[in-house]
Amino acid sequence: MMLHVLILALFSLINTSTGMTEKAQLTDEQLIFNVLETQRLAWNDGDIELFMEGYWKSEALSFTGKSGVTKGWEATLSNYQKSYPDRATMGQLSFEVLELNLLSEASAHMIGKWQLARDTKEDVGGFFTLIWRKIDGNWLIVADHTS
Repeated sequence: MMLHVLILALFSLINTSTGMTEKAQLTDEQLIFNVLETQRLAWNDGDIELFMEGYWKSEALSFTGKSGVTKGWEATLSNYQKSYPDRATMGQLSFEVLELNLLSEASAHMIGKWQLARDTKEDVGGFFTLIWRKIDGNWLIVADHTS
């Protein structure tokens, strides 16, 4: 949770610093954390489609979860919509990044924890491994293994 607070503070600092809002001035790590924070905020607003903007919009996207492997952005979106049909089921999402390793100028590997705090259902959580690629200047998740 401490890292989560640190990420939020960093995100806030980046957005309010003079001259630091340009994408080109941010580090790759900061850009990746910004995507993750945008996803968290979208999820907590009940906007699964905006949450999905952090994923590569391609049939080559790979999502592995408890039900197996799903290929493609549309299929992944559909699975999220079926699994989380309403705000109560979605709950409030939080992330804790345990590791972020840049593998090259255009790829990164992330390991972390996720937690859904829900009022009407039992809280759930687990771990994730994300493979990120910089595509057309934007960091996107190209493979997600969530358990």
